[in-house]
Amino acid sequence: MFNSDKFKLDIEKLKCTCDLDNIEFKSTEDIEPVRDIIGQDRAVKAIEFGLNMKQKGYNIYVAGSSGTGRNSYTNMLISKVKKNNKNIKDWAYVYNFKNNNEPIALSFECGQGKLFKKDMEDIIEKLKLEIPKIFSTKEYEYHNRLLMTELESNIQYIIDKLNGIAKPRGFKFEVTERGLISVPINSDGDMLGEAEIGNLTPQQIKDLREEGLKLNQDSKEYINEIKLCEDQYKEKLDELDKNVGKSLVGFYERYLLERYGECKKVKEYINDLCDDIVQNISKFKTSGEENNQNPMALLGLMGPKSDAKFFVRYGVNLLIDNSECTEGKVINENNPTYYNLAGSIDYKNEIGSLTTSFMEIKPGSLHKANGGFIIINAKDLLSSPFSWECLKRSLKTGKISIESLNKQYGYLVTSNLKPEPIDLDIKVILIGDNYIYNILYSYEEDFRNLFKIMADFDVEINKNNENIYKIIKLISNQCKEYNLKHFDKGAVERVLQYSVRISDDKEKLTAKFNKIVDLIFESEALSKIDSKYVTKSDVEKAINQKRYRNNKYEEKLNEMFQDGTLLIDIDGEKVGQINGLAVMGTGEYSFGKPSKITASTYKGRSGIINIEREIKQSGSIHDKGVLILTGYLGERYGKEKPLSISTSITFEQNYCGVDGDSASSTELYAVISSISKIPIKQNIAVTGSVSQKGEIQPIGGINEKIEGFFDVCKIKGLNGKQGVMMPIQNIKNLILKDEVVEAVKNGQFSIYAISNIEEGLGILTGLTIEEIDKKVIEQLNIYRKSDDDKKDK
Repeated sequence: MFNSDKFKLDIEKLKCTCDLDNIEFKSTEDIEPVRDIIGQDRAVKAIEFGLNMKQKGYNIYVAGSSGTGRNSYTNMLISKVKKNNKNIKDWAYVYNFKNNNEPIALSFECGQGKLFKKDMEDIIEKLKLEIPKIFSTKEYEYHNRLLMTELESNIQYIIDKLNGIAKPRGFKFEVTERGLISVPINSDGDMLGEAEIGNLTPQQIKDLREEGLKLNQDSKEYINEIKLCEDQYKEKLDELDKNVGKSLVGFYERYLLERYGECKKVKEYINDLCDDIVQNISKFKTSGEENNQNPMALLGLMGPKSDAKFFVRYGVNLLIDNSECTEGKVINENNPTYYNLAGSIDYKNEIGSLTTSFMEIKPGSLHKANGGFIIINAKDLLSSPFSWECLKRSLKTGKISIESLNKQYGYLVTSNLKPEPIDLDIKVILIGDNYIYNILYSYEEDFRNLFKIMADFDVEINKNNENIYKIIKLISNQCKEYNLKHFDKGAVERVLQYSVRISDDKEKLTAKFNKIVDLIFESEALSKIDSKYVTKSDVEKAINQKRYRNNKYEEKLNEMFQDGTLLIDIDGEKVGQINGLAVMGTGEYSFGKPSKITASTYKGRSGIINIEREIKQSGSIHDKGVLILTGYLGERYGKEKPLSISTSITFEQNYCGVDGDSASSTELYAVISSISKIPIKQNIAVTGSVSQKGEIQPIGGINEKIEGFFDVCKIKGLNGKQGVMMPIQNIKNLILKDEVVEAVKNGQFSIYAISNIEEGLGILTGLTIEEIDKKVIEQLNIYRKSDDDKKDK
C-alpha cells in the first residue's frame, strides 16, 4: 500500500512570514522618509557606468516592466551625476548676410546670449534715432549741398545745350514734377498760352507735334547724360552717407567686438552686421526726412521705398537661454514628435502662401537638453513618424538639424529656410521594455552602435533586511509626501506579505512598486477616521476590496460549479478522469480554475490524440507537452513491442484556447489510468509539467491554482480528503491565503509535493509503481493480441 502522507506539506511551508522584530519601530512615523533605490543593483551600476562614459555611443536603454521605478530611479541617478554647466551654452540664430536662406547659429557662454540679444536690440534702436540726426547736421548738409549744386550745375548745362537745339525748332525744355519735358514757345521764347494755342490752325498743330517728336528723338543722348549725372550723384551721395555712418556704426562695432568677439564666428557675424548697416544706411533715415533732404525726390527722378520687414535681419533669435542654468539639464520628453525633438520653423500665411524668417525658428527638446540629458519613452519615440530617424541622425552626426517636413507632405512653401545645424553634446536615455530592446538590437544596426548600455530593471528583488528596510522607508516617504496616516508595524508586515505574494517567491519582493504605492493609498483611504495609524486590518480590507472589484468572472464560474453547470467530481474514484488546474486572468487579477480532463483508450496505432489540437484550440507549448507524453509512454512501455493503442485526451467543457505545459503531468495520469483501467482519486487536483523521463517540473501560478480548487471544494463541501498535488520545486512559491492555510491546519485540505510521476501515481491510486506497471502491461498485451489476431486473419 502506497503511503501518501509523507508527501503532505506542513503549514509552515504554505505561507510567508515577514517578521519585523529585528527592526525597532512602532509605525512608519518613526522611520526617516528617504526615497532610496530598492534592490536594482545591476541596473543602477549599468546606468551609472553609462552616465559617466564620455565617448560617443554610450547612450542608455533602460529596460523593464512598467511600475518598477524605471523613470523615477533614472531621474534620481541622473541628479547624482549631473554634468556641470561648462558644456551648456546659449544658442541663437542670426541673419546670414551672405545667404539669407541659411541662418547662422551662434553659441555663447551661459547668460551671454541674453545680453547679446539685448545689446543688439538697443544698438539698432539707437541707430534708428542717431543716424537721422547725423544726416541733419550742418556738416552733412554742406557736403550734400556741394553734391547737389554740382548735380544741378551739370543738369543745367545739359539743359542749356538742349535748349540751344530746341529753340530754333520752337521748343524749350523745363523741369517739372513729371520730370524733364519739352514745351512749345513763341517768338519771344515764352511758353505758348492757351489763347495762342487756340489760334493755331490744324496744320500748324500737326507740324508742331511732328517737330516735337523729332526733337524728343534728337534729345535722347542729352537725356541719357542727365540720367548719368543723376546716377553719379546717387553714387556720391551713397558714398557720403556710408562715410558719415561709418563713424557711428564703427563705435558700436568696437563695443560688440570687445564683449563678444572672442569667438571667431561671432566676430565674423559682427563684422558682416556692421558692413550691412553701412551698406543700407539709408534705410535708417525716416521717410519724411529722406524726402525733405533729397531734392531729386521732389523732381520725381529719385525716391526711397520703405520696407517694414527690413530691420528683421538685425534681430537675434535667442533659441536657448541658459542664463539661469547652474547645473546639468535633464529634459523628460513626454511627446517625442519630430518637431518636438528637432525644433521647427513656424510659417505665416501671406496671400495664400506660407512664408517665414529666421526669427520663427523654434527649439526642440534636443536643443533644450543640449549639454545634459534627455529621457524618452522608447514606445512613444517609435510610434511617432520620423522621430527615431531624427534622433539617430542627430546622435550619429553630433548635430541638430532643423528641417521642415512641408516638402515631404507636399505643402507649398515660398520661403524655405535651412538653418545651420547646432553642435550636439547630449546623453540620451531611452526607457522601454525588453521586447522593444530586442527588436531594435536585432534589426537596427545603428541602435547597437548608439545605445551600448542596457540597464535591465528586474520585476523582483531579494527579500533581505536592506530591501525590507528600504520598502518601510518608501511607505514612510509616501505617507509624508501625500499627507497620509502612517502605517503601524502590523500594517507594514501585511504590505510586505502582499509584495512577496506578487513576486510569487518566498525569498523575493516585488519590484513593481506602483502596486505597493496603490495599496498604501487604498489602505489609508479605508482606515477609520478616528484611527491614528493604518492597521493590518485596513491593509487586508484594501486587498480584499481590490480582489472584489476584479473577481466578477471568478464568482460567475464558481456559481456554475455550484449549480452543476460546470461538471466536476471532487470525491470518489474514476478511470481516465482527473482534475487539472489552470490560471485565468481578467486584467490585473488572475485566479485558478479546476477543469476536468478525460482520456479514452482503444486499440489502434494513432498514439495520443490531442482533441484540442485537432480543433485548433491548442497552443504550441501544450502540443509539445502532449507529445512528451508519447515519449514517456513509449520509453516505459513500448521498448520491446509497439503500444498499438490510440488514446484521446481533452479538457471537458473548455470552449477557448489551451496553452502551456502545466497540465502535461495531469494528462499523463489520466492516460495511464485509461490504459490500465485503474481508477484515480477525484478529490485531488493536479498541476505540474513532466519530462520524457517522468520528472515533475515546476509551473507558474501555483497559489492561484490551489486557491481556485479550494474555493470549489469549499462550495461543494470540504470533507478532509480533498487536496492539490504540485511539483516539489514550487514549495518556495507558496504564499497561500490564510483561509487555505487554516483549512490545512484543521485537516480539511491537503497539499502534496512530488518530484516524479511514480510518486504522483501512488498518491492518486494508492498503488505502487510496480503494481501500476503490471496492470498497464496487461492491458497493452490485450490490445496487442487483438491487433496480432487481426493481422493473422
